[in-house]
Amino acid sequence: MTDYAAPIKEMRFALALAGLDEVRALPGFEEATPDLIDAILDEAGRFGAEALAPLNRTGDLEGCRLEDDTVIAPPGFAEAYAQFVEAGWQSLVFDPEHGGQGMPWLLQGAVGEIWQAANLSFGLAPLLTQGAIEALTAHGSEHLKATYLPNMIAGTWAGTMNLTEPQAGTDLAQVRLKAVRAGEETYRLSGQKIFITWGDHAMAENIIHLVLGRLPDAPAGVKGISLFLVPKFLLNPDGTPGPRNDVHCAGLEHKLGIHGSATCTMAFGEEEGAVGYLVGEENRGLEYMFTMMNNARLSVGMQGVAIGERAYQQALAYARERIQSKSVTAPREAGPGTIVHHPDVRRMLLSMRSRVEAARALGYYAHANIDLADHHPDPEVRARAEATVQVLTPVVKAWASEIGVSAADLGVQIHGGMGYVEETGAAQHLRDARICPIYEGTNGVQAADLVGRKLLRDQGAGFARVVGAMEADLATLGDAARPVAEALLGLKASADHLMKVGDMGQAMGAATPFLNQFGTVAGGWMMARALAAVEGNAQPGITDDPNFAAAKRATARFYLDQVLPLADAFATQVTADQSCLLALPEEALATT
Repeated sequence: MTDYAAPIKEMRFALALAGLDEVRALPGFEEATPDLIDAILDEAGRFGAEALAPLNRTGDLEGCRLEDDTVIAPPGFAEAYAQFVEAGWQSLVFDPEHGGQGMPWLLQGAVGEIWQAANLSFGLAPLLTQGAIEALTAHGSEHLKATYLPNMIAGTWAGTMNLTEPQAGTDLAQVRLKAVRAGEETYRLSGQKIFITWGDHAMAENIIHLVLGRLPDAPAGVKGISLFLVPKFLLNPDGTPGPRNDVHCAGLEHKLGIHGSATCTMAFGEEEGAVGYLVGEENRGLEYMFTMMNNARLSVGMQGVAIGERAYQQALAYARERIQSKSVTAPREAGPGTIVHHPDVRRMLLSMRSRVEAARALGYYAHANIDLADHHPDPEVRARAEATVQVLTPVVKAWASEIGVSAADLGVQIHGGMGYVEETGAAQHLRDARICPIYEGTNGVQAADLVGRKLLRDQGAGFARVVGAMEADLATLGDAARPVAEALLGLKASADHLMKVGDMGQAMGAATPFLNQFGTVAGGWMMARALAAVEGNAQPGITDDPNFAAAKRATARFYLDQVLPLADAFATQVTADQSCLLALPEEALATT
């Protein structure tokens, strides 16, 4: 398996493209100097390459095991996690009041990409803790925040998200885990959750579960769900972990990929009931959990970028070494050469690279808008940024995660037969990537969210804000922006069609093509911006590097010429009659 090296120069370019200078100027980010950000990126790249990447294959081969009521992580993971905590990586973006460093979410987007690319299984642990911290910060009582946040932000205590039950996957209205009042702010929980990422392990001193449950007198459906904090270990009077709570890992899933990450079935209340503490108000748990879920959805989109980058690096290294036939572009007298010179291999490599770069830029842009929404002094700018985050979250999650799978798939293809065997590691990237379009809300759910909530519910107001920003920016970018501006007109026409169709079945049938059209056009916008930045030498020290500039021109041109035209095909799908989807009777679907 090829070593991983974080693409630091490309990351710095994408951070600048996303508006890093504007973010650094926001109140609260006075410490985020260019020198400090450069140092953080360099150190993250070093840690990812030296501490995490070498464990990626180990985690895949060894997996996790359940032993004496505790999940044991693969060899080396606990030591790497201890180094991760000691270096303060978990605390990067959180409030200094509770021990955080107060850095921008835009920077976290880049640093988090490194963890996921170096070792996707390992990176899931801090990703879930990050989301739990966000939810508790936004909705927890002052007492809960003071009690749990400092250690979670330090990373000495981990966090999880417990939503799914055997009968309740995406449909959280079916949640049955029972919560019974047992005192002031204290509840006893009993039931089961499944597919809980890093639901148990011994790497952290304590694990803080955020759990959706239902009170006996709660309203039916999603309006009757509450959110509870359930620690693995109850706390002693001095705040240190004490006796074991009645929450246990009942089993580990045997998965297609991410073998190094423990995916647990969690049992609450097998004896007296797990002790839990209400987060916020009763019956508002789903609303609170969306804080964590939306945080995780953006992070999963960045996982797609990360695994796509890792697969690209490995495929490129193999293509530069593998000798196979003479290229049609080689001189007549030349013999067999490396496959990197074959046009079709170049097509696959550029497809991988251009899409990953477009998705990275769009993901970073979404993270920059989180910072604007949280810190900008102008309420109108904050509102516009918040609307941008809301609209882009399902797009980044779904579109970028599909790019990760596609890139990993092409990586296997470039390896040929050697990609289909496990020794090279190319197959692991594909197996690992495949979870990203599934968890944190399947990509079909993201498409339904984009159309149903982000387009139809407010008759396109949020969508119009995002598209308006794109139009205004494209008008400043010159000739490179012309095909993107035309594609954006097609996206607006698709949105208008969906808002006028008047049939929810038709709208939902077109949701996934619309999301793909949106992502493809937004990615084109980012590549047009990248091309303009290179042509204008907008980042001295990066864009004036002739190799970097040549590569950026090539990838941007490839995207605009070869990828962006796919938006027209998606538009055709959006406006097609969707009645064929449900026209066939269920019994006629069988082929035998």
